[in-house]
Amino acid sequence: MSNVCCHRWCSEERLDGKTVIITGANTGIGKETARDLARRGARIVMACRDLERAEEARTEILEDTGNENMVIRKLDLSDTQSIRAFAEVINKEEKQVNILINNAGIMMCPHSKTVDGFEMQLGVNHLGHFLLTHLLLDLIKRSTPARVVVVASVAHTWTGLRLDDINSEGSYDPIKAYGQSKLANVLFARSLAKRLQGTGVSVFSLHPGVVQSDLWRHQHQCIQVAVKIFKLFTKTTVEGAQTTIYCAVEPNLERQSGGYFSDCAPVSCSRMASDDNLGEKLWEISCSMLGITWQ
Repeated sequence: MSNVCCHRWCSEERLDGKTVIITGANTGIGKETARDLARRGARIVMACRDLERAEEARTEILEDTGNENMVIRKLDLSDTQSIRAFAEVINKEEKQVNILINNAGIMMCPHSKTVDGFEMQLGVNHLGHFLLTHLLLDLIKRSTPARVVVVASVAHTWTGLRLDDINSEGSYDPIKAYGQSKLANVLFARSLAKRLQGTGVSVFSLHPGVVQSDLWRHQHQCIQVAVKIFKLFTKTTVEGAQTTIYCAVEPNLERQSGGYFSDCAPVSCSRMASDDNLGEKLWEISCSMLGITWQ
């Protein structure tokens, strides 16, 4: 049914009658993921902070796919109040959520904090999605077979978790903070998959590839120029979305729940990312920072 063809994963799999939530669906690989899944007949909930850009993206995808079953809902992952308000709307309005794609992210930005005082990259890339998944999980469990897909990165191999200063209060290195947030993504997916064994909900994390996208906007001009020079080795946003799409729709992946994927195939994550004890410590710290109980 499917094969990998030149950075484009090919499959005729349909998603009619399924509901998909994609965070950051208005730009980059999130938008291309939304476009592909809309083409497969899914109902798409575009969870976005910038409603204007989301509306532009929705119009473009509608023209491209003819799928009118797309809604935009406000979600700011740097504000737990916004996350809770979003989840409340979804839990009230949606009968099911078959696929949750935790895609939105920021990369190597200057030091700043979320509304709740979390270091921005940890707050948006990990803690925001951790809370969102927690708040939607009952609905996801009622929508089985269901999937949670976490867009991580090979950057998870760049650094460890600073358990003694996870919020970068002592010092801040934008590259290490980004790597830490992506390591947290992989650890979260593994820990969640373990907890959801036997429920019909599968969890996957992935590396999309080095993608030409807005994520590079905070980088020094030299880095931006380098990315342009190495365009031959980087992926377009369409190519970058393929592994997300694969993890969301490829049939019979359930046995690989908790796995880490790249180029539409399971690959090994770092030794630290497969440390279940570290995953449990991160789980406890995340719950404590967010003030939630999640066994």
